[in-house]
Amino acid sequence: MKHWIVLTAIALLGVTAIVVSERRKVDVAASPTALLYLVADTERELTRMPVTFTRMSDQDEILVGDQLARLYTFRSPDKTDPEIVEIQRYLTEVGWRLAPRAHRRLPYQFHYIPDKYFVNAFALPGGHIYVGAGLLSLMDSEDELAAVIGHEIEHIDHYHCAERVQQEQALRRIPLGELVALPVEVFEAGYNKDQEMEADREGTRLAVESGYSATGAIRMFEAFQRVYDDYLNPAKTPQQELSQVAMQTIEGYFRSHPLPAERIAQVRSLIASEQWPLRPERDLAVGYIFWTARAKDALDSKKYQRAQQLSTQSLKVRPEQPTALSVLAQAQFAQADFSGAAASYRKLLDVSGWTIELAEAYALSLAAANPKTAVAEFRPWMASAKGDTRDLQVPLAGLSLLSGDATPAKAAIAAGRSHDDLGPMWLGKLGWWSYLAGDYPAAANLLGDAVQQRPDEVRLALRLAWAWIEQRRLADALQILSSNSYDSVSQAEKSMARAVARWQAQERDAALGDFTAAVSGQPEWENPHWVKALYSPLVAQSVQQMQVESERRRKALAAKVR
Repeated sequence: MKHWIVLTAIALLGVTAIVVSERRKVDVAASPTALLYLVADTERELTRMPVTFTRMSDQDEILVGDQLARLYTFRSPDKTDPEIVEIQRYLTEVGWRLAPRAHRRLPYQFHYIPDKYFVNAFALPGGHIYVGAGLLSLMDSEDELAAVIGHEIEHIDHYHCAERVQQEQALRRIPLGELVALPVEVFEAGYNKDQEMEADREGTRLAVESGYSATGAIRMFEAFQRVYDDYLNPAKTPQQELSQVAMQTIEGYFRSHPLPAERIAQVRSLIASEQWPLRPERDLAVGYIFWTARAKDALDSKKYQRAQQLSTQSLKVRPEQPTALSVLAQAQFAQADFSGAAASYRKLLDVSGWTIELAEAYALSLAAANPKTAVAEFRPWMASAKGDTRDLQVPLAGLSLLSGDATPAKAAIAAGRSHDDLGPMWLGKLGWWSYLAGDYPAAANLLGDAVQQRPDEVRLALRLAWAWIEQRRLADALQILSSNSYDSVSQAEKSMARAVARWQAQERDAALGDFTAAVSGQPEWENPHWVKALYSPLVAQSVQQMQVESERRRKALAAKVR
């Protein structure tokens, strides 16, 4: 009787649980990671199923892997991109240093996925191994890459990939020849903990036997730990939110793989028990490509010191990289290292050939570094420039103005007024050089003429506003600054121009609001050396006063809150 009572109670509890669960509303935010979550959790459980079927032959495994690889051709890199070609070649070279020492003799192939948000690597049955750009960008040494490739080789070598295929075949009840329908996420998601730890253990052993340092595996897992820590900490800025795209793509990875700390502990134990020699790690030969990419990301995120560090590191390996030189020059300029920026721009001009934008950046850097000697440095470079150098007459005339010689500027102004096509832009540029030389009436006249002929050129309008501020035409300046058609960089400068105009008009609260917006979008404004070199004394003084007042109000508010 007691047994029946217990059974009845259990049955009632079960029915109640079902009813409650059916009635309960579950809110789940839609996310592109949902599929990877599902696959990661499902595949982790799948690998716990006992393998009772007969293991497929190597020939069948290779056939399935080749079919799947053909299906995933959408991941194939652009073979016309020299950097991608170089990385693909390098990946293959490192892979084939390890593959001959694997237990199984399979036709291993190594593939590069040029997606900076793909922070992962995976293997297909039969020998195909894929490594993402996002993962490579975390590495500093070839030994780290060898550890990753060794790990993936061992997933194949120990039949983890083949067993996954057979489990999918059994679960989905599909013939072997139709397994090409399997989504790639089946293989991107991890295996069970034992298999992952086995792949770590044997992959590290494979790398060491191939001449690499076991510390490469440790440093790779330490990089994973940093990524994992970033993943756990929510983004605080829009720039950090951008990096969260990469974080989201590896949520499933961390759900299905052992924690980095466990993996590091296992490798350290192996080093001790196997008494592996401590070898120096080799540089990642293609690391400079990823350092340059990271430098560009840092520059876009306004992290100028980091951008300079990474681009300098990259240029030590490959000195004549146009992108790295451009990032370095811009980072130096943003930090008011104008001499360094001028030297970097000069190298860039020598490496990539001149454009008017590069030449103007070089001229402005020289002017900001030393306005009196700038023209003497610019003139010899200009004499060596190839092609039609008529456009270079404008920056040359501007630098001459700064040195006290107005003759080239007068000739350039006359040429600009007689030229219907490029004339307005020439006048506008000469107007800004007049502003830098402190001749604000001339600047306003030239820029006014240029804006009248090119009313849609927001850069000209912004520079005219600066000139009007010097003439105390504050209402006119604010009127021209009311337009919303500015790009992100000009938007920050527009906010500061408006802040200065309002500050001079005694509109202090509105001015400080614009000041905060400008500094947020362009932190260079907080550097007094940068401001003094590129704007008038009035602007430098106004910016300094707004900084002081903004800080005073911040402290007063903090004291009131306490």
